[in-house]
Amino acid sequence: MPNSGEIRAASTSSYARVFEGLVAAVQRHPWPVLVLALLITAASATYTVRNFAINTDTADLISNELPFRQDYLKYKEAFPGFANTLVIVVDGENADAVNRAAGKLAARLSKGNPHIRSVFYPRGDPYFRSNGLLYLGLDELRALSDRLAEAQPLLTSLAADMSLRGLFDVLALALGEAAKGGFDVSALDPILRETGAAVDARLAGQSYQLSWSGLLRGKEPTLEDRRRIIVAQAISDWRALKPDRAVMEAVRAEARDLGITPENGLRLRLTGSPALDTEELESVEEGAGAAGLLTLFLVLSLLLLGLRSLRLVAATLITLFAGLICTAGFAILAVGELNMISMAFAVLFIGLGVDFGIHLALRYDENRRAGVGEKAALLAAVRGVSEPLSLSAVCAAIAFFAFVPTAYRGVAELGLISGVGMFIALIANFTLLPALLAVIPARPAGGGSRAGRDLAGAVSRGLGHAIDRYGTPIVYSAALLGAVGLVFASQIKFDFDPLNLKDPNKESVQAVRELGQNPRYTMDTLSILTPDLDAAVALAKKVKALPEVRMALTLREYVPKDQDEKLPVVESMALFMTPLLIGAESRAAPTAQENRDALAAFRRALETFAASPQASRMATDVAALADKITRFEARLDGAGTAREADLAALQDGLLKYLPDQLDALRQSLEAGPVTADDLPPALRARQMASDGRARIKVFPAQSLSENEERRRFVEAVKRVAPNATDASVLLLESADAITGAFLQATATTLVLVLLLLAVLLRNIWDVVLVMAPLALAAVYTLAVAELLGMSLNFANIIALPLLMGLGVASAIHLVMRARQAAADGGNSLLRTSTPRAVLFSALTTIGSFGSLAISSHRGTASMGELLILALGMTLLCALVLLPALMRVRDQYRAGRRAPAHDAQAGA
Repeated sequence: MPNSGEIRAASTSSYARVFEGLVAAVQRHPWPVLVLALLITAASATYTVRNFAINTDTADLISNELPFRQDYLKYKEAFPGFANTLVIVVDGENADAVNRAAGKLAARLSKGNPHIRSVFYPRGDPYFRSNGLLYLGLDELRALSDRLAEAQPLLTSLAADMSLRGLFDVLALALGEAAKGGFDVSALDPILRETGAAVDARLAGQSYQLSWSGLLRGKEPTLEDRRRIIVAQAISDWRALKPDRAVMEAVRAEARDLGITPENGLRLRLTGSPALDTEELESVEEGAGAAGLLTLFLVLSLLLLGLRSLRLVAATLITLFAGLICTAGFAILAVGELNMISMAFAVLFIGLGVDFGIHLALRYDENRRAGVGEKAALLAAVRGVSEPLSLSAVCAAIAFFAFVPTAYRGVAELGLISGVGMFIALIANFTLLPALLAVIPARPAGGGSRAGRDLAGAVSRGLGHAIDRYGTPIVYSAALLGAVGLVFASQIKFDFDPLNLKDPNKESVQAVRELGQNPRYTMDTLSILTPDLDAAVALAKKVKALPEVRMALTLREYVPKDQDEKLPVVESMALFMTPLLIGAESRAAPTAQENRDALAAFRRALETFAASPQASRMATDVAALADKITRFEARLDGAGTAREADLAALQDGLLKYLPDQLDALRQSLEAGPVTADDLPPALRARQMASDGRARIKVFPAQSLSENEERRRFVEAVKRVAPNATDASVLLLESADAITGAFLQATATTLVLVLLLLAVLLRNIWDVVLVMAPLALAAVYTLAVAELLGMSLNFANIIALPLLMGLGVASAIHLVMRARQAAADGGNSLLRTSTPRAVLFSALTTIGSFGSLAISSHRGTASMGELLILALGMTLLCALVLLPALMRVRDQYRAGRRAPAHDAQAGA
């Protein structure tokens, strides 16, 4: 409790008198101040709402002036088609169904969709449909030719009669020949197995689709066969908070209209930057309502517990949010649009803004509880906290402004906004807060909340006794822990992969990670821009020779190899497939009875073959198929009017996608000689710029799941091609730029804050007392984070500026209050309101943002986790280590004075 001497003798420096005079004027005229504050806040809110914009592209967090950013911007300018690309993934169990669905969707999206600028789907391009066989390996092409020769009679027959009758007639004929020994029935084994599976499905009342593409290739469709990828360049609506929501909804609507749904065995997923950014914003929003209510409850509870007055709480919160709104208005005015880092200015403002309000309110409350009159109590509080509050604001602003000249644009903008925000908070707490207290004055609390005061007093006394008794061991232990912690803190890593910040359960994240497992679709490729195609080819040869590189592609790599050997094979295929190419005369569509009769004839042929000596090892399987068909026939006999539906379903399962495959086969047999000039324009535009510059696409030799692997790959390529760019370079160079920015800002902050404290405090011990707890809190935070397996990233790194700002502020308040107490001969520091203010300021900030730790968005969650850790360490060092250091200092001073006193006594 302050005594009257403290009230009268509180700091009367000219600086404090300025604030005292300002607050006195506000007390005399509170309503004009409130009206002016309301107008400024309303204007700021209106401006913010009307002009709010956010850029979610993490690539733009780094200054465009850096060389690697310049290389990337040149690349983007040369190949604008790679910007804002939405990756559409269609997959399912049946490769033919997926292929048909993807082709229809690509065609639909290409027809003037208002949300899509262009569509890239090579499989649907006439060039690849005609020349696709030339991209097979020579051995693979010859094997396909052999299989088609064997299947030629079946395919020709089915081309003329694409029905159960046509299929079963030709199969029955082949089995009859095989029973006589005139045909190797093993060639029919795959189609017989598929027929059995289709009949089984119908007997179970389920659907089944035969994949003719796998049948013709002679192997089961792989995961990649059952997946198709369409790349669409989105037209974003930058006026919306989620610029790409409309294009995503448009694609999904088209897919639903085409039957691309799970009910039809098909799945649609969207990824790429538009989908990733949109779903990232959605994941941040999810649970925001519940988290907001939890935060509000925690903050109100802590403020009520700390301030013990509804009126003080109301005045503090109104001041805080008015300052936050004004800071938001300045943010939009100063930087135009926020980014994923600068939008965290709200976290920093609330964390430090509430600190200012709590210190002033608690000092005011302390004076009121001492029996001081209302106006005098506020003026005395201003005299007591104006210097530490102002010094804290300036030191925090220095810490923030130190980031402005760095290359880390995200934090540079955050530093500018938060630095100015510190002065907005300071002005608000010396104008709006006093005006609110003048209008709704806090009641004297001398008779209330005694239990709360007794509890606080008991805690303060207990802590004080512990520090008096163990001050020196506490200091030595803290120093030892700091030395050990420094080892762990130095090992903490910066995770610069933006995918690790996103909700892993989101469709776009899962899809991009799944695609990344296939080297063909990896996002870790590099792009090299060269003057022309010849230069690209020459440089690509050097790049390919690197052990870290799997392949380096130029436009010429897309021209099929070994055409002189492949084209004769294709011509041979076209020759023996002539009946299919010219088309046979189609038979009239069969009736249900004709299909039924063909099924019965097929079953009899199966039974005959199974009983023949030629069946050998296939006898059991063929007999089993005949048995299935017998049971299916029994089902048909008892189906009545449903007979036709059952037969139609079986025909659909066996033959639905055969027309697609026959059409694709006819087109593929039209292949001819190909040069680079014949490549489709859409492909050329991805490898050749409009001005003739050429692109090399470089693939890593291994997965780049670890940062060190990525660094080796990037550095190896850049030694050969210094202008290599793309995602991996951006991630790696950005991490280096961020590390450099924080080192630069930390060094600048330390130098300027040390100079400022030395000039204003004029006592080296006090400077050490302010900085030592901050340094140890930073070491402890990083060391514990490393031990817990945490890493720094683009999101949680803002905890470090908050730690610096709040750590310096807390230490300044405690050191300057201790100086005042010593000068006035008053109470012990721990028995004043200042430690309580430090405690509840940090707890309120933890309450404000602790709920972030449970967010499904990994970046947001990591920010909450590191904030809790950083603020906890700040509290520990401020309330335990700092008083212990003060105790050690006092003991040291006392020890030095004792000999001098004894010497004087002896004289």
